[in-house]
Amino acid sequence: MPEGDATYKAAAALRTALVGKAISRFESPGLIGPTPQIGSAIERVESHGKQLEIIFDDGIVLHTYLRLRGKWHLYHVGQKWKKRRHLARAIIETDEWVAVAFNTPIVETYRQYHQSRHPHSGRVGPDIASAEADMHECAARLFHYDKPHVTVAEAMLDPRVMTGIGNVYRCEALWSCGVHPWAHVGDVPQSTCLDLVLTAAGHVRANQHSPVRITAPDVPGGLAVYGRNGQKCSRCGDIIRVTTLANTERNVYWCPGCQVGSEPYPERDDSDPIARAMDPHPAATQFVGDVLRNRTAS
Repeated sequence: MPEGDATYKAAAALRTALVGKAISRFESPGLIGPTPQIGSAIERVESHGKQLEIIFDDGIVLHTYLRLRGKWHLYHVGQKWKKRRHLARAIIETDEWVAVAFNTPIVETYRQYHQSRHPHSGRVGPDIASAEADMHECAARLFHYDKPHVTVAEAMLDPRVMTGIGNVYRCEALWSCGVHPWAHVGDVPQSTCLDLVLTAAGHVRANQHSPVRITAPDVPGGLAVYGRNGQKCSRCGDIIRVTTLANTERNVYWCPGCQVGSEPYPERDDSDPIARAMDPHPAATQFVGDVLRNRTAS
Protein backbone atom coordinates (compact mmCIF):
# COMPACT_ATOMS: atom_id res chain seq x y z
CA MET A 1 0.00 0.00 0.00
CA PRO A 2 2.10 2.98 -1.18
CA GLU A 3 2.12 6.08 1.01
CA GLY A 4 3.37 9.46 -0.16
CA ASP A 5 6.85 8.74 1.16
CA ALA A 6 6.99 5.41 -0.74
CA THR A 7 6.08 7.15 -3.99
CA TYR A 8 8.66 9.83 -3.23
CA LYS A 9 11.35 7.16 -2.83
CA ALA A 10 10.28 5.41 -6.04
CA ALA A 11 10.48 8.71 -7.92
CA ALA A 12 13.93 9.40 -6.49
CA ALA A 13 15.20 6.00 -7.67
CA LEU A 14 13.67 6.40 -11.14
CA ARG A 15 15.07 9.92 -11.36
CA THR A 16 18.61 8.71 -10.63
CA ALA A 17 18.43 5.88 -13.17
CA LEU A 18 16.43 7.43 -16.02
CA VAL A 19 16.80 11.21 -16.23
CA GLY A 20 18.86 12.22 -19.21
CA LYS A 21 18.63 8.77 -20.79
CA ALA A 22 16.99 7.93 -24.12
CA ILE A 23 14.41 5.16 -24.12
CA SER A 24 15.00 2.05 -26.23
CA ARG A 25 11.61 0.47 -25.51
CA PHE A 26 8.22 1.57 -24.26
CA GLU A 27 5.24 -0.71 -23.68
CA SER A 28 1.92 -0.02 -21.99
CA PRO A 29 -1.08 -2.28 -22.70
CA GLY A 30 -4.26 -0.25 -22.90
CA LEU A 31 -2.44 3.08 -22.67
CA ILE A 32 -4.70 6.14 -22.89
CA GLY A 33 -2.99 8.92 -24.81
CA PRO A 34 0.00 9.36 -27.14
CA THR A 35 2.88 6.89 -27.01
CA PRO A 36 6.40 8.17 -26.21
CA GLN A 37 8.69 7.59 -29.18
CA ILE A 38 11.80 5.42 -29.09
CA GLY A 39 14.80 7.70 -28.71
CA SER A 40 12.94 10.26 -26.58
CA ALA A 41 14.90 11.33 -23.54
CA ILE A 42 13.49 11.45 -20.02
CA GLU A 43 13.76 14.96 -18.60
CA ARG A 44 12.09 14.73 -15.19
CA VAL A 45 10.45 12.33 -12.75
CA GLU A 46 8.02 13.87 -10.27
CA SER A 47 5.77 12.54 -7.53
CA HIS A 48 2.60 14.10 -6.15
CA GLY A 49 1.24 11.96 -3.34
CA LYS A 50 0.48 8.60 -4.97
CA GLN A 51 0.76 10.03 -8.46
CA LEU A 52 4.06 9.60 -10.28
CA GLU A 53 4.82 11.35 -13.56
CA ILE A 54 7.65 10.81 -16.05
CA ILE A 55 8.23 13.73 -18.42
CA PHE A 56 9.84 13.17 -21.83
CA ASP A 57 11.71 15.74 -23.90
CA ASP A 58 9.04 15.70 -26.62
CA GLY A 59 6.48 17.13 -24.20
CA ILE A 60 4.71 13.85 -23.40
CA VAL A 61 3.95 13.17 -19.73
CA LEU A 62 3.38 9.61 -18.51
CA HIS A 63 1.00 9.83 -15.57
CA THR A 64 0.58 6.87 -13.21
CA TYR A 65 -1.73 6.80 -10.21
CA LEU A 66 -0.60 4.06 -7.83
CA ARG A 67 -3.55 4.04 -5.41
CA LEU A 68 -3.53 0.99 -3.12
CA ARG A 69 -1.41 -1.66 -4.85
CA GLY A 70 0.50 0.06 -7.62
CA LYS A 71 4.30 0.09 -7.53
CA TRP A 72 7.22 1.10 -9.73
CA HIS A 73 10.12 -1.39 -9.88
CA LEU A 74 13.59 -0.70 -11.24
CA TYR A 75 15.79 -3.45 -12.68
CA HIS A 76 19.10 -3.71 -14.48
CA VAL A 77 18.68 -4.90 -18.07
CA GLY A 78 18.53 -8.69 -17.97
CA GLN A 79 17.72 -8.85 -14.26
CA LYS A 80 14.87 -11.16 -13.22
CA TRP A 81 11.64 -9.35 -12.31
CA LYS A 82 10.03 -9.85 -8.92
CA LYS A 83 6.50 -9.86 -10.36
CA ARG A 84 4.89 -11.57 -13.32
CA ARG A 85 4.96 -9.80 -16.65
CA HIS A 86 1.16 -9.77 -17.11
CA LEU A 87 0.91 -7.46 -14.07
CA ALA A 88 3.05 -4.81 -15.81
CA ARG A 89 1.09 -1.73 -16.84
CA ALA A 90 4.04 0.24 -18.25
CA ILE A 91 7.60 -0.70 -19.23
CA ILE A 92 10.33 1.82 -19.93
CA GLU A 93 13.76 0.56 -21.00
CA THR A 94 17.06 2.35 -21.52
CA ASP A 95 20.50 0.91 -22.28
CA GLU A 96 21.06 0.11 -18.58
CA TRP A 97 17.72 0.08 -16.79
CA VAL A 98 14.18 -1.27 -17.04
CA ALA A 99 11.45 0.59 -15.11
CA VAL A 100 8.17 -1.29 -14.68
CA ALA A 101 4.86 -0.10 -13.23
CA PHE A 102 2.97 -3.02 -11.68
CA ASN A 103 -0.72 -3.15 -10.71
CA THR A 104 -1.12 0.56 -11.47
CA PRO A 105 -4.84 1.24 -12.04
CA ILE A 106 -4.28 4.45 -14.02
CA VAL A 107 -1.63 4.74 -16.73
CA GLU A 108 -2.12 7.51 -19.27
CA THR A 109 -0.21 10.12 -21.21
CA TYR A 110 -0.88 13.70 -22.23
CA ARG A 111 1.10 16.48 -23.82
CA GLN A 112 2.54 18.90 -21.30
CA TYR A 113 1.73 22.01 -23.28
CA HIS A 114 -1.90 21.08 -23.97
CA GLN A 115 -4.35 23.67 -22.62
CA SER A 116 -6.44 21.11 -20.75
CA ARG A 117 -3.32 19.47 -19.30
CA HIS A 118 -4.51 16.34 -17.58
CA PRO A 119 -8.24 15.82 -18.08
CA HIS A 120 -8.91 13.46 -15.16
CA SER A 121 -6.82 14.63 -12.22
CA GLY A 122 -8.62 17.92 -11.62
CA ARG A 123 -7.05 20.51 -9.39
CA VAL A 124 -4.67 18.45 -7.29
CA GLY A 125 -3.75 19.84 -3.89
CA PRO A 126 -0.21 20.54 -2.65
CA ASP A 127 2.11 17.59 -2.03
CA ILE A 128 2.77 17.61 1.72
CA ALA A 129 5.98 15.63 1.20
CA SER A 130 7.50 18.75 -0.34
CA ALA A 131 9.08 21.39 1.88
CA GLU A 132 7.67 24.04 -0.48
CA ALA A 133 4.06 22.89 -0.03
CA ASP A 134 1.67 25.54 1.31
CA MET A 135 0.23 24.00 4.47
CA HIS A 136 -2.27 26.83 4.91
CA GLU A 137 -3.66 26.12 1.45
CA CYS A 138 -4.13 22.45 2.35
CA ALA A 139 -5.86 23.43 5.59
CA ALA A 140 -8.11 25.86 3.73
CA ARG A 141 -9.07 23.17 1.22
CA LEU A 142 -9.94 20.83 4.08
CA PHE A 143 -11.87 23.48 6.02
CA HIS A 144 -13.83 24.61 2.94
CA TYR A 145 -14.40 21.09 1.62
CA ASP A 146 -17.27 21.05 -0.87
CA LYS A 147 -19.09 18.17 0.89
CA PRO A 148 -19.32 19.19 4.56
CA HIS A 149 -21.09 15.97 5.65
CA VAL A 150 -18.26 13.74 4.40
CA THR A 151 -16.12 12.33 7.22
CA VAL A 152 -12.84 14.10 7.88
CA ALA A 153 -11.09 10.74 7.36
CA GLU A 154 -12.41 10.60 3.78
CA ALA A 155 -11.67 14.25 3.02
CA MET A 156 -8.05 13.93 4.15
CA LEU A 157 -7.36 11.41 1.38
CA ASP A 158 -9.02 13.47 -1.35
CA PRO A 159 -6.15 14.54 -3.66
CA ARG A 160 -7.95 17.84 -4.19
CA VAL A 161 -7.16 18.66 -0.55
CA MET A 162 -3.56 17.42 -0.42
CA THR A 163 -1.43 14.62 -1.79
CA GLY A 164 1.27 12.48 -0.24
CA ILE A 165 -0.54 11.55 2.96
CA GLY A 166 -1.70 7.91 2.57
CA ASN A 167 -3.70 5.79 5.00
CA VAL A 168 -0.98 5.23 7.61
CA TYR A 169 -0.33 8.92 8.14
CA ARG A 170 -4.05 9.72 7.90
CA CYS A 171 -4.75 7.45 10.89
CA GLU A 172 -1.70 8.64 12.82
CA ALA A 173 -2.48 12.34 12.28
CA LEU A 174 -6.10 11.92 13.39
CA TRP A 175 -4.88 10.18 16.56
CA SER A 176 -2.16 12.76 17.23
CA CYS A 177 -4.72 15.58 16.98
CA GLY A 178 -7.38 13.67 18.93
CA VAL A 179 -9.95 13.97 16.12
CA HIS A 180 -12.74 11.44 15.71
CA PRO A 181 -12.36 9.86 12.23
CA TRP A 182 -16.12 9.96 11.60
CA ALA A 183 -16.40 13.68 12.39
CA HIS A 184 -18.09 15.59 9.59
CA VAL A 185 -15.39 17.66 7.93
CA GLY A 186 -17.73 20.66 8.07
CA ASP A 187 -17.71 20.43 11.89
CA VAL A 188 -13.92 20.41 12.26
CA PRO A 189 -12.58 23.84 13.35
CA GLN A 190 -10.18 25.65 11.05
CA SER A 191 -7.38 25.49 13.63
CA THR A 192 -7.81 21.71 13.86
CA CYS A 193 -7.69 21.40 10.07
CA LEU A 194 -4.32 23.15 10.15
CA ASP A 195 -3.12 20.90 12.98
CA LEU A 196 -4.09 17.81 10.98
CA VAL A 197 -2.27 19.02 7.88
CA LEU A 198 0.87 20.07 9.76
CA THR A 199 0.95 16.80 11.72
CA ALA A 200 0.52 14.66 8.62
CA ALA A 201 3.19 16.64 6.76
CA GLY A 202 5.57 16.26 9.70
CA HIS A 203 5.07 12.49 9.72
CA VAL A 204 5.55 12.13 5.96
CA ARG A 205 8.68 14.29 5.79
CA ALA A 206 10.28 12.65 8.82
CA ASN A 207 9.95 9.25 7.17
CA GLN A 208 11.00 10.07 3.60
CA HIS A 209 14.48 8.63 4.10
CA SER A 210 13.63 6.02 6.72
CA PRO A 211 13.11 2.32 5.85
CA VAL A 212 10.58 1.98 8.71
CA ARG A 213 7.68 4.37 9.34
CA ILE A 214 7.82 5.91 12.81
CA THR A 215 5.31 8.45 14.12
CA ALA A 216 5.34 7.52 17.81
CA PRO A 217 8.89 6.57 18.86
CA ASP A 218 7.79 5.56 22.38
CA VAL A 219 5.28 2.98 21.11
CA PRO A 220 6.47 -0.53 20.17
CA GLY A 221 6.50 -0.71 16.38
CA GLY A 222 6.70 3.07 16.04
CA LEU A 223 3.04 3.70 15.18
CA ALA A 224 0.42 4.94 17.63
CA VAL A 225 -2.71 3.29 16.17
CA TYR A 226 -2.12 1.92 12.67
CA GLY A 227 -2.06 -1.88 12.75
CA ARG A 228 -2.58 -1.93 16.54
CA ASN A 229 -6.26 -2.90 16.71
CA GLY A 230 -7.09 -4.72 19.94
CA GLN A 231 -4.11 -3.22 21.77
CA LYS A 232 -4.14 -0.51 24.44
CA CYS A 233 -3.79 3.11 23.41
CA SER A 234 -0.50 4.55 24.67
CA ARG A 235 -2.24 7.83 25.54
CA CYS A 236 -5.46 6.85 27.33
CA GLY A 237 -5.34 3.07 27.76
CA ASP A 238 -8.54 2.40 25.83
CA ILE A 239 -8.60 -0.36 23.19
CA ILE A 240 -7.71 0.64 19.64
CA ARG A 241 -10.31 -0.27 17.03
CA VAL A 242 -10.23 -0.84 13.29
CA THR A 243 -13.18 0.02 11.06
CA THR A 244 -13.52 -0.13 7.29
CA LEU A 245 -14.36 3.28 5.90
CA ALA A 246 -17.63 3.24 3.97
CA ASN A 247 -17.34 2.77 0.19
CA THR A 248 -13.54 2.30 0.31
CA GLU A 249 -11.06 -0.51 0.84
CA ARG A 250 -9.33 1.39 3.63
CA ASN A 251 -9.25 0.38 7.28
CA VAL A 252 -9.22 3.22 9.77
CA TYR A 253 -7.39 2.54 13.04
CA TRP A 254 -8.47 4.80 15.89
CA CYS A 255 -8.93 5.08 19.65
CA PRO A 256 -12.49 5.72 20.89
CA GLY A 257 -11.17 6.82 24.28
CA CYS A 258 -9.17 9.89 23.27
CA GLN A 259 -10.15 10.65 19.66
CA VAL A 260 -13.27 12.59 20.58
CA GLY A 261 -12.62 15.90 18.81
CA SER A 262 -15.66 16.94 16.70
CA GLU A 263 -17.25 13.57 17.50
CA PRO A 264 -20.54 13.18 15.59
CA TYR A 265 -23.45 12.66 17.97
CA PRO A 266 -26.62 10.84 16.88
CA GLU A 267 -29.53 13.09 16.03
CA ARG A 268 -32.50 13.15 18.41
CA ASP A 269 -35.94 12.24 17.23
CA ASP A 270 -38.22 14.70 19.04
CA SER A 271 -41.33 13.28 17.37
CA ASP A 272 -41.62 10.58 20.06
CA PRO A 273 -42.77 11.50 23.61
CA ILE A 274 -40.26 9.14 25.22
CA ALA A 275 -37.39 10.79 23.33
CA ARG A 276 -38.58 14.28 24.31
CA ALA A 277 -38.58 13.32 27.98
CA MET A 278 -35.04 11.94 27.95
CA ASP A 279 -31.70 13.52 28.61
CA PRO A 280 -30.05 14.50 25.27
CA HIS A 281 -26.76 12.84 26.28
CA PRO A 282 -25.60 10.20 23.71
CA ALA A 283 -25.96 7.41 26.28
CA ALA A 284 -29.56 8.42 26.86
CA THR A 285 -30.17 8.53 23.13
CA GLN A 286 -28.85 4.99 22.79
CA PHE A 287 -31.11 3.88 25.67
CA VAL A 288 -34.12 5.46 23.97
CA GLY A 289 -33.29 3.64 20.76
CA ASP A 290 -33.21 0.31 22.60
CA VAL A 291 -36.56 1.07 24.22
CA LEU A 292 -38.14 1.96 20.90
CA ARG A 293 -36.79 -1.15 19.19
CA ASN A 294 -38.06 -3.40 21.98
CA ARG A 295 -41.45 -1.70 21.91
CA THR A 296 -41.70 -2.22 18.15
CA ALA A 297 -40.67 -5.86 18.42
CA SER A 298 -43.33 -6.53 21.03
